[in-house]
Amino acid sequence: MDADVVVAGAGPVGLMTACELALQGVAVVVLEQLREPGDESRAQVLHGRTIPVLDQRGLLGRFTAAERGLNGGGGRSHDKRALPKGHFAGITGLDFAGPGGGLPAAVFVPQAVTTRLLADRAAELGVDVRRGARVTGAEQDADGVTVLLADGTRVRARYAVGCDGARSAVREAAGIGFSGTASTLSTTAGEVLLGDPANAPAGWQRTPRGCTVMSVHPGGGRSRVVAIEFSGPPRDREAPVTVEELSATVARIHGRAVPMTGLEAGARYGDAARLADAYRSGRILLAGDAAHIHYPVGGQGLNIGLQDAVNLGWKLAEVLRRQAPEALLDSYESERRPVAAAVLMHTRAQIALLAPDPRVDALREMFTELIGFDQVNRYLAEKISATDIRYDMGPEDAHPLVGRFVPPVELTVDGARRPLSGLLHTGRSVLLALDGDVDRLTSAAHAAAGRQARLDVVPGRCPELSGLAALLVRPDGYVAWAAGTGLPAEQFRQGLDAALRRWLGDDSRATH
Repeated sequence: MDADVVVAGAGPVGLMTACELALQGVAVVVLEQLREPGDESRAQVLHGRTIPVLDQRGLLGRFTAAERGLNGGGGRSHDKRALPKGHFAGITGLDFAGPGGGLPAAVFVPQAVTTRLLADRAAELGVDVRRGARVTGAEQDADGVTVLLADGTRVRARYAVGCDGARSAVREAAGIGFSGTASTLSTTAGEVLLGDPANAPAGWQRTPRGCTVMSVHPGGGRSRVVAIEFSGPPRDREAPVTVEELSATVARIHGRAVPMTGLEAGARYGDAARLADAYRSGRILLAGDAAHIHYPVGGQGLNIGLQDAVNLGWKLAEVLRRQAPEALLDSYESERRPVAAAVLMHTRAQIALLAPDPRVDALREMFTELIGFDQVNRYLAEKISATDIRYDMGPEDAHPLVGRFVPPVELTVDGARRPLSGLLHTGRSVLLALDGDVDRLTSAAHAAAGRQARLDVVPGRCPELSGLAALLVRPDGYVAWAAGTGLPAEQFRQGLDAALRRWLGDDSRATH
C-alpha cells in the first residue's frame, strides 16, 4: 500500500479531509492535477457552522489573521457594509446570529486563501501532496483501491476519497450517479478595479435583464463583481473571462457603463444542481463538489464541503484502526447527504426568485414581507448557515442536545476557565464529567484497551450545562450522548456504553 487513504483533489475540501485523517494518524496521499495552486475564488466567505468547526481544530486564528491582512494590506477584500445582513435570493434582512463564544459570524477570505491555509496545515501534519497528478479512474477490490493517473502511475490505498469536483473521475469510476438539473443561466465573475466605486451598483441588484452582485472595496482596492444573465447556460464554460466581457455584461444588465479594469480570478459558471446518488461505494467515498453541486448563492458549497470533511475524517480513521465496523461509514452518508439535498432545494428556490420575470415580482414582494417575521427569518438563516442540523443519534426521548453541535461554552477545568472547543483540537472524542464523577466515566470508557488514545475524559464545571451529569462529544463537535443528573445508574451505564460502541466501536475488535 502507498497509503491508508488516497484523496483526489487538493482544493479546500480535499485538503481538509487530508488534515482530518492525518490528525488521526492516518497516512494520506493527496493527488492534484494542477501543478500550482489555482487562483479561483468563487467562494468568498466562511460562515455559519464552519466557523466553530475551524475553531475546534485551532485553525480559526489563521483565517481571521488572513482576513485582517487582506483588509489592511490593500489586497483583495470585501466591504462588509455593502451587505449589512444576510440575504435570500438577494432579499436582504436575514439575521445571522454568530456562533457565540466570542467567535465571528463570518470570515471573508477568498477561496484561494482558504486553500493556501489548509495546504500549510496539511504540510505541518506530514500529508503527502502530489501535484501534476491527474486522476483518471479507480479500481477497487476486497483489500483496497488502486487510483489510476493520466501518466500511467497507479497509487494503492485501503480507501479513496473523491474530492475532485463536479466532473469527478473518482465518482464516475465508482459508478455513482450524479442526479439533478442542468444549468439555466450564465454567470460571469471576477475581481476588478472599479473606475468609479462610489457610483457602482453595490450589493445585490436585480433588473429586468439580470442581476449583479458587487462587493465594492471602499478604498479603491479590488472589488468582486458577479453578473448573472438568465439567457441559458454558458456557451463555453472553459473560455477565459475578459474584463471587456464582464464590463459589457454588467452594462447590459444595468443599462449603463460601470467602468472596470484589471480583471483577476475570472470565472464563469451556471446553476446546475446535482447530488450524488450515494456518498459511498465500497472503499470509495465522495465529499465536496464531487458529492454535491449547486449555484453558489449564500456561500454554502465550500462551507458544507468542509463540514463533509470533518464528518468523514474521524469515522474513516476509526474504521482503518479496525476498532469500528465499516457500517460507521454509512453514517457519513446518512448524516451529510440530507444536508446537501436541503441546500440544493433552497438554492433552486433562490434562483427561481431571482429570475427577472415580472411574474416573479409579486412573489419577491411576499418573500420580503415574510423575512420580516422572526420565525421565518430564523428558519431561513439557520438553513443557509447549517446551524439547524440535528443528526439522528438516539431515541426520541434523548436529551435535546444529542445530535446537535455542542454549544460554545467555557468549562472550569482544574480551577481554570477553558473553552470547550479547545478540547477538540486533537481530533479525539471528549467525554465530559460535569458532575465531577470521573471514575465511573473512566471505567465505562476504558473498559477495554484501545479507547484511551481516542477519547479524553475531562472533569469540568459549566453553568450553561447545568442539569447534565455527562456529555459525549464526537470529534466533529456533535453531541453523541448526554445524561441528566437524575438519570438512574443502570440507564446511565447502558446509554454511555451504547454510544461508545456506536461511535468508537467495540475495542475487542482492535488489533494490538
